[in-house]
Amino acid sequence: MKVSIIGGGGRVGSCAAFALQCGGVVSEIQLIDANVAMAEGEALDLLHGSSFSSDQRIYAGDYAKASDSDIFLITAGLRRKPDESRLDLINRNVSLFNQILDSMKVAGLCKNSIVFVVSNPVDILTQLAVQKLGLPWQQVIGLGTQLDTSRFCSFIADELQLAPTQVKALILGEHGDSMVPIWSSANVNGLPLTGLPQWNAGTQGKIFERTKGSGAEVIKKKGGAGWAVALAIRDTIHAIALDQKRLQPVSSLQQGTYGIRDICLSVPTVVGRKGVVEQVEIELWPKEQLGLQNSAKALKETLANVKG
Repeated sequence: MKVSIIGGGGRVGSCAAFALQCGGVVSEIQLIDANVAMAEGEALDLLHGSSFSSDQRIYAGDYAKASDSDIFLITAGLRRKPDESRLDLINRNVSLFNQILDSMKVAGLCKNSIVFVVSNPVDILTQLAVQKLGLPWQQVIGLGTQLDTSRFCSFIADELQLAPTQVKALILGEHGDSMVPIWSSANVNGLPLTGLPQWNAGTQGKIFERTKGSGAEVIKKKGGAGWAVALAIRDTIHAIALDQKRLQPVSSLQQGTYGIRDICLSVPTVVGRKGVVEQVEIELWPKEQLGLQNSAKALKETLANVKG
């Protein structure tokens, strides 16, 4: 399987390439970046370690060489300027994203290609990719709340001093301010969190607030996320490459799940070789379902103000 990473010279793109190299599942990794030298440098650095990892082709390329890619991973994006509003940043990233989509269309995509959007605002950009690329909606996926969910589970495990891999909990909705914690199904190795003696409402609120602000926390301390988002990306790409039918909180165009349509956000989604296999409507508490619907409303309002 061939993965082309658009933005491969940047922090997220290069970390994702390293995670995929270590994973050893995909056979070919191409890095594309506006900064050609940076993409070439990252590809060379990865190539230098290939004898310790797996037998993959890793190189810097361009859109023409990406046309036969199985997966287009889009990580390119801009950061907020001083005194710039969130909507201003969104519009600048939309402009850049549209240029990327145009370049992909000119170069050509295979009819079975999967487009995997990581750039922010991920739900809005995933929506634009569905609208502009002409691919079946199932073949366009956004990272959505996959990373938020991992952060959520890790913070719960840290609070309880338990193994992170045994914590199962979800964040759904927008990858942003209106994200929704799904406490109704949160558990540790099958045991509901609400039944644990050290669990209480105060702890619950503290963990969610830290989860919601953890992206900003990482940016403040080291400039931006890299390693965790790379592992979240790898988890989804492996689900596609191996046709694993994994249930993941990725963003896709909603078709009526929880009464939501015509907007991209995260619901429990079965992911396989064809992209979205199924959007699953698990039972939620009423306040969680209302939170999801409010998240959809907030995203639609943002989309209406985007200059496309």
